[in-house]
Amino acid sequence: MAKQVHRPREDAEFDFILGMSKVPVLAYFTGTWPKAIEPCREMDLVVGDIADAYAGRLTAVRADITRCPSATRRYEVTGAPSCVLLKAGEAVAHATGPMTVVEVRSLLDGHL
Repeated sequence: MAKQVHRPREDAEFDFILGMSKVPVLAYFTGTWPKAIEPCREMDLVVGDIADAYAGRLTAVRADITRCPSATRRYEVTGAPSCVLLKAGEAVAHATGPMTVVEVRSLLDGHL
């Protein structure tokens, strides 16, 4: 995973990263249950590529659903992997399930 992808260990750290970001945030939610592990690993590469490509224009955050339960509820995440694009803490785009780089770029279109 790219160095530009933050990995908060808890909700407070997730909220701190959101508060410090001066650019939109791509919050990528992962899960550790058996059916989520492989799709989330694949999304790690996708989000890493996106973080590299959008460096300086986007903050990428990888949040574990069990470690960041308040953020998971706040952004109505119902499965993993899920991507939520946030502007000033508000969700402006949302997608659940594995995605390609092209699909994530499409999610970001018009918001950056």
